[in-house]
Amino acid sequence: MRIVKKLLKYLVLLIVLIGIALYFFVQHLKPTYSGELNLTSLSDKVEVYYDDYGVPHIYAENELDARRALGYVHAQDRLWQMEVIRRLAAGRLSELFGEKLIRTDKFFSGLGIEEASAKTIANLNKDSEAYKQTMAYIDGINQFIKNGPKPIEFYLVGLDKEEYTLNDVYNVFGYMAFSFAIAHKTDPLLTEIKGKLGADYLKELNIPITENSTLIKNEVNPILEKGLANAVNDIYENLPISPFIGSNSWVIGAEKTKNGKVILANDPHIGFSQPSVWYESHIKTPNYELYGYNLALTPFPLLGHNRTYGYGITMFENDDVDFYYEENNPQNENEYKTADGFETYQVIDKEIKVKDAESVKYQIKVSRHGPLMNGIIEHITDERPIAMDWIYTKLNNKLLDACYGMSHSISLYDFKAAAALIHAPGLNIMYGDADDNVAWFAAAKLYKLNDSVNPKVILNGASGTNEKVEYLDFSQNPQAINPKSNYVYSANNQPDSIDGRLYPGYYLPEDRAKRIVQLLEAKNDFTKEDVMVMINDVTSAVTPSIVENVLTSIKADDFNDNEKKAIQILQNWDGNYKLESIAPTIYNRFIYTFLVNTFKDEMGSSFNQFINTRLQKRMNAFQMAKDNSIWWDDITTKGKVETKQNIITKSIKDAISFLENQLGKSIDEWTWNKVHTVEHKHPMGEIAALRSYFNVGPFEINGGSEVINNLGFKLDSTGYYQVTFGPSTRRVVDFSDIENSMSILPTGQSGNVLSKHYKDQAEKYNKGEFVPMLLNEKVIKGFKRKLEFKSTN
Repeated sequence: MRIVKKLLKYLVLLIVLIGIALYFFVQHLKPTYSGELNLTSLSDKVEVYYDDYGVPHIYAENELDARRALGYVHAQDRLWQMEVIRRLAAGRLSELFGEKLIRTDKFFSGLGIEEASAKTIANLNKDSEAYKQTMAYIDGINQFIKNGPKPIEFYLVGLDKEEYTLNDVYNVFGYMAFSFAIAHKTDPLLTEIKGKLGADYLKELNIPITENSTLIKNEVNPILEKGLANAVNDIYENLPISPFIGSNSWVIGAEKTKNGKVILANDPHIGFSQPSVWYESHIKTPNYELYGYNLALTPFPLLGHNRTYGYGITMFENDDVDFYYEENNPQNENEYKTADGFETYQVIDKEIKVKDAESVKYQIKVSRHGPLMNGIIEHITDERPIAMDWIYTKLNNKLLDACYGMSHSISLYDFKAAAALIHAPGLNIMYGDADDNVAWFAAAKLYKLNDSVNPKVILNGASGTNEKVEYLDFSQNPQAINPKSNYVYSANNQPDSIDGRLYPGYYLPEDRAKRIVQLLEAKNDFTKEDVMVMINDVTSAVTPSIVENVLTSIKADDFNDNEKKAIQILQNWDGNYKLESIAPTIYNRFIYTFLVNTFKDEMGSSFNQFINTRLQKRMNAFQMAKDNSIWWDDITTKGKVETKQNIITKSIKDAISFLENQLGKSIDEWTWNKVHTVEHKHPMGEIAALRSYFNVGPFEINGGSEVINNLGFKLDSTGYYQVTFGPSTRRVVDFSDIENSMSILPTGQSGNVLSKHYKDQAEKYNKGEFVPMLLNEKVIKGFKRKLEFKSTN
C-alpha cells in the first residue's frame, strides 16, 4: 500500500511538472508585446507601442529601422499566414498538407508567377528606397525566424522555419493578381455554353448595359492647389488563403460633409479565413508617418492614411486574361501554329514535393500566349491546347514601386503617378486628402483587341487575328478628380466609356453601386457617424424591382394560402437583410429554384459552375424583366414550351415547399438568422478536434449578397447561406477628426491563436461597431505595452 501511495505521489508530481512545462511552453509561443529585444542592423533604437487591439505603433528615427521592426512584429503575429501564402503562389502547399493539395500546387506553379517574379527581381533598381526598405522588412522577418518561437501550426504539421526572400514578396503580388482574375472561371464556361447550345443562348447571357444602369462616371477636373471554370472552381474550394472578391469605397468631398472636410470609406471584400487578411500598423519617423494595412509579406500598405491624405482600393474587375486555342503541328507536338509559321513550345520542368508521399514531376508547355492549361489541369476534356495569356506575367512588374509611391505621396500628383505604375491586378484606387481633393483612378494596363473579337470566349491562337492591337496610356483609363457631384465611389460595377467604348470585364451588378449613390445623393451634411452607419447598410436597391417583375408574372389562383402569405411578404419587402427579416430567406431560396428551373435543363453539368459566377449575379434582374427568352422553355418536357409564368410559378412553389420542410410550416419562423451564418476558418480547423480552437465562429450575422454590407455566400441546394466572403475591414477616415478615424477587422489583429488579439474584434465586427485608428502620440505612448528594439551593431 505504501508503494502505491509513493507511486501516486510521484505520478501527481510528474503531472504537475508536465503541466508547468506545458504552461511555460505555451507562454513562450505567444507574441512578445512588451520588453526589450535585440535587432541587428538598426541604426538607432525603435519603440513599438501596442494599443488595446494589438496594433503596433512603431516610432523610429528612420524608415529603414521602422521597416525592419515592422517585419519582426508582423512575423510574430502572422508567420503562419506568411508561410501559407508564399507557398501557395509557388506551388508548395503539398509540402504542408499532403496529396490533397497536389492539384492546387500544379495549377499555381504553372501560371508563371515564379518565373515572372524572377525576371522582375533581376531588373530591379537595387539603389531605390522601395528596394532598400523591402529588404529591411524581409530582414526583420528573418530575424524573427532566427530568434523567435515557431507558431503552434508549425509543430502540428511538422514544419521547420525557413527564411524569406524577395521572391516570396513578389509571389504574394502574383497570387493577389490571380485572385482578381475572373476569366479562369468564366471564359471556359461561356465557350462551353456556346459550343453546346449555340450563339442564341450565349447572346442572352451577355448582359447589355442600358441607359439606366449605374455606371462609375469619368470626370477629370483641376486638382486643388491647397496642398477553365470547373477545375478552377474546385481549386478555389481548397485554397487555405483568402481570395479577393470585390469591394466598396466612396470618398465624400468637403462640400457634402457637415464639418467641411473629406471623408473616405473603404471595405475591400475578401474571402473570410483565419487569420483575417490585413495586418494594421502605424509607423512614425521624424520625416514620415502612415497608418496602414499590409497583406502578409508586403512591406508597404495597400490601404493607408495619415494627417494629409488617405487611400483605399476596390477591385476594378477588368478582363486581363485571354485564353487561346493553339494548333499543334501534326508532325511535331512540340510545335504550334502561328500566322508566321510554326514555333516551338518552351518546356519547363516542375517538381512538387509532397508530405508523406513521393514528389510529383511534370512539364509545362508555354506558347507565345502563355502556359498551356492542359498541362496543369488534369480534367480538361478538350484535346486542343488551351493557352492562358495573362497581363500580369507579360508586362514589366512595378507593383513594389507603386505600393511604395502610394504610401509615400506628398500630393495628389505624386499619388496619381504611383497608381499609374500598376499593370495588374486591376484596382480602383480611391483617394481623399486634407486639401479637399477627392479622386478615383482605375489602375491597370488596359488594351484593345480587334472589334470583332469576343474576349469572353476562348480565342483562336493560330490565326493571328485575335491578338492585342494596342495598349492604352494611363490617361485613357477611367478616372475622376474633384467631380461636380462632390464624391467618387466604386462598387466593382462597370465604369462608363473607356476609349469610347465599354471596357470588357467581369463587373458585379449595379446593386451596391445604386444603393451607394442613393445614400450619397440624399444629403450634403455627412458626418463620420453617418458613414459608419452607411458602410453597414443591409438594404438592396435592386431586389424590390426584381420581386416586382416576379409578381407581375403570376396569378394568385395558382397558389395555396401559405404560398400567398410568402408572396405577400415579398411584395412588402424593402430589400433589407436584417437578422429578424423573413423575406431574405424566401427570396434567396426562390432565386435558387428560379435558376435551376430556368437554366439547368439546358446547361446540364455546367450549371454548377454558372450558378455562382458574377455572370449569374449580373443577369438575374435582366432575365426577370424579360417576357420572352429562349431560356424559359424547359427542354426536358416534350410537346410543351414553358413560359415565364410557368417557370416563375413553379419556382415559387418549389421554394415554399422546400422551406416548409426545412424550417417548418409557420412562415413567421423563417427568419434570416437561422440560415445565414459566418465562420472564419483556419486550415487547422479542418481537423474536427481543433475546429473550436482555431476557427472563429460560427455566428448568426445580418447582411447579404450585393448589399453594402456585402456578406456573400454560395447558392446551392442546402438552403443554408454560409458566408464565404465579406468586408475584410471597414475603414472610415475623417479629415475633420483625423486622430479618431475608425476601423474594424473581422476577427482580430493577430494570427497567433495564443494571442488575446486573435479574435477580440469579432463580436464588434458582427454588430457593425468600430475601433479607433490612433495617430495621437500622447495617447499612443500612454499604453502600458511597449516593445523596445535595440541594435546589436
